[in-house]
Parts: sequence; structure tokens; C-alpha cells
Amino acid sequence: MRRMIFVNLPVADVEAAKAFYTAIGFKVNPIFTTEDCASIVAEDNIVLMLLAESRFRDFIVGDIAPRDVTEALVCFSADSREAVDELCDKALAAGGEQWREAQDFGHMYGRSFRDPDGHVIEVMWMDVEAATGVSPEEAIAAAN
Repeated sequence: MRRMIFVNLPVADVEAAKAFYTAIGFKVNPIFTTEDCASIVAEDNIVLMLLAESRFRDFIVGDIAPRDVTEALVCFSADSREAVDELCDKALAAGGEQWREAQDFGHMYGRSFRDPDGHVIEVMWMDVEAATGVSPEEAIAAAN
């Protein structure tokens, strides 16, 4: 079985959130998109489900975290430092806010932003071999 990851995020305005994520290059899956939910495909097995706050409440117990609280860090990998900058620059141009300064550790580089609803999205590149001493394929195989 191939696993998929669905990250469910509450949003104030589904259409505005959908516009933001398509502006940074993600795709909408119309089959799972309604007026109170947008299915945003980051990769074929990673989907952001942008739920109107009223719909999101159907799935939770308790309150939605306020904007000034960081409830999770959603991190996407990138193929290069330039790809990190490209995605983050698109996010800032589309109405996102820089969350913190770029983090550069030589073998790892990342930037982050808040989307218009305040969710923190990180984008990072890592030279796996420099960081671990093994090839990316060996690092993935080690988990199997």
C-alpha cells in the first residue's frame, strides 16, 4: 500500500486560500473540492485539505489554534537552494508573510512563511550525503 499524507488546515476563506496555494504552484483536485473545502495537491501523495473553519470544526474536539500560536510546522523538501527561494518568493508575492529568517547550515538550507491564514510552511533543501555520510538512496533504504 502506498501511503498518502493529508494535512487538514482551517481557513477563513476557502477561495482566497485556494488562490494563494495555486499561485505558488500547487494544484487543485476538483473532485474533492467543494465550497467549504479545497483539495490542494502538493505532490501526488501529499494533499493540503483547506477547510472552512466551520467545516474544520466538524473534525475536531476543542478550539482551533489562534493565529499567534504555532500548532505545527508543515515542511516541504526542495531540490536545491534556488528551489527553496523560488517557492518562498512566490509565497511572499502571493500574500504570505516571512515567518523567520533563512536558516543556512551549509548542508541544509531552509526558509519559511505563514500563509494568509497563519499556517507555517517551511521549505528546505538538504545535501543528504554531506549531512549523513550516506547517499539519499541509502538513507531511504535504511527505513525499510
